[in-house]
Amino acid sequence: MTEIGLPRAAAAPQSAARPAALSLSNRLAAAMAARGMFYGWVVAGATFLVMLANAGAMGAPGVFIGPLEKEFGWSAADISSAFALRLAIYGLIAPFAAAFINRFGVRAVVVAAVGMVSAGVLASTVMTQLWQLVALWGVLIGLGTGMVALVLGATVAARWFQHRRGLVVGMLTASTATGQLVFLPLLAKLTEDYGWRTALGFVVAMLLVAGVVALLLLRDRPHDVGLAPFGARAVEPPPAQSAGFGAMLASPLRALWEARASRTFWVLFATFFVCGLSTNGLIQTHWISLCGDYGVAPVAAAGALAAIGAFDFAGTILSGWLSDRFDNRWLLFVYYGLRGLSLIVLPFTGFTVVGLAGFAVFYGLDWVATVPPTVRLTVERFGAERSNLTFGWIFAAHQLGAATAAFGAGAFRTELMTYLPALYVAGVACVIAAALALTIGRPRPVAAVAASAAAG
Repeated sequence: MTEIGLPRAAAAPQSAARPAALSLSNRLAAAMAARGMFYGWVVAGATFLVMLANAGAMGAPGVFIGPLEKEFGWSAADISSAFALRLAIYGLIAPFAAAFINRFGVRAVVVAAVGMVSAGVLASTVMTQLWQLVALWGVLIGLGTGMVALVLGATVAARWFQHRRGLVVGMLTASTATGQLVFLPLLAKLTEDYGWRTALGFVVAMLLVAGVVALLLLRDRPHDVGLAPFGARAVEPPPAQSAGFGAMLASPLRALWEARASRTFWVLFATFFVCGLSTNGLIQTHWISLCGDYGVAPVAAAGALAAIGAFDFAGTILSGWLSDRFDNRWLLFVYYGLRGLSLIVLPFTGFTVVGLAGFAVFYGLDWVATVPPTVRLTVERFGAERSNLTFGWIFAAHQLGAATAAFGAGAFRTELMTYLPALYVAGVACVIAAALALTIGRPRPVAAVAASAAAG
């Protein structure tokens, strides 16, 4: 029996597939195929774990702003500038991360990136100067986490799944957003009881476990284990790669040049900027400090973020399911509109237990529900092979928005002693993004898009 959506002709791995060093993938793929199961689900699961651990590292600074202020005397604006730089680099590296993945493979890039992030987090436990915070968390960790961000999930979904692609994107997106939130209560508790350096030690251990899983289970494409993508009939050989390093680095710029003529690209770019502005740049980075202004203890505030993460997990997977079935433009309209309303209403809740619970449910279901429809629209317009490079630039906009919010909210808090202007700006921006989403035209064939881009 073959798995639903996986034709019998493609179920058994072909003998041409070559095993990779220190990998269990070929043997496990063959064993699963013999039982009618598709190895791509293992790849998706391993990617989920990597992105979850990476997201935990990304979310960790949310509990460190207060302790760093107390221990070193740095202002919230100074600390936020380092974290804003990290978010900007995290996003700007995304198109080049896609190029590295295309050139060196998913497995190699993931293992290298996890090593970079682990080294940066470990080194930050002995930092004493602000420039060291900027160099480690702003630059090194920004580069490493950016290599295994949403572009990785989009690449895995596009390469391994022809059917159920939206669902897989939703699952992997949920790992990123949820990982940034669900570890915060534990990190806050460790910080409160044992100090922020102990909490960072836990982050390193979590990253190393994910790195080992990636080394053992990840493969670049279904072809590497002799399989067709889920729902496809033919085993697809990998496309030819440019031999030169310069050509590899130029490929993201070429993708941007080709996408520049597409109005859809710029609408997705703008709306995803707002997505970052209204989520991890604002709420993830400043939530605990924001709640502290209203008398909410750090552990309780982190618990509210964890609740947001739990509802986000369900909401994002549901969004992936919906994106396979409904008009993605209208999904974006609903998601951005509801998120904007929730941010505008938040200050009026009084940050009571009931108010925070209601916000956690409503906002959490919508935290990054925008990602599956955005990825799906990108794949539809630009094709499966080019979509990771194009989405890399769209994701760069997301992180530029996040960096803007991370720095801007910190500046508002330092100068005006309140986060309220940042909440209102993000809320209004979401309402504008909702309207923009409806201006996206209906899908055209990828060939037609390429011809239009070539015509300039």
